[in-house]
Amino acid sequence: MANIFWSNIFRKGDSELHTIASLWQATPLFSNIPERQTEMLCSKMHVRRFKPGETVFSQGDQGAGAILVLEGTVRVMANQTQLAQLESGDFFGEIALAAPERRTADATATSASRLVYFLKQDLEEWIEYEPRLGARFLMNLSAALAQRLFEANKLIADR
Repeated sequence: MANIFWSNIFRKGDSELHTIASLWQATPLFSNIPERQTEMLCSKMHVRRFKPGETVFSQGDQGAGAILVLEGTVRVMANQTQLAQLESGDFFGEIALAAPERRTADATATSASRLVYFLKQDLEEWIEYEPRLGARFLMNLSAALAQRLFEANKLIADR
């Protein structure tokens, strides 16, 4: 049992931070990144709530980073075609971590949702502080983007 007189009452909830870090660690982006480093990086991430039907981002918006679904569901659509229905543990928008491009699709919360934003600025600061792990992360990001491209090409070829 923690002693209230000696605990840090100003710290973010450790259990939520651990949950967020665990969800990110389960993605290919954080493969072979130590849990301690992931938690440190996650402590800088931002959680935002969305109501059902609320727009997360629209096609053409400037991307600022990747997004992880903490709770709820998000639909990703491009040109009236559903690309994905995402749920807890899924991530999207990672192109914004690699390039300052505009969003290529629309993302809308389909239920009450909590999303975790991993901003490119936070990634860049972490890479300066931890260049070896940053390089590993960037290799993971490249592999994830290549996998998404491979899947997209396969869908196009099957049409």
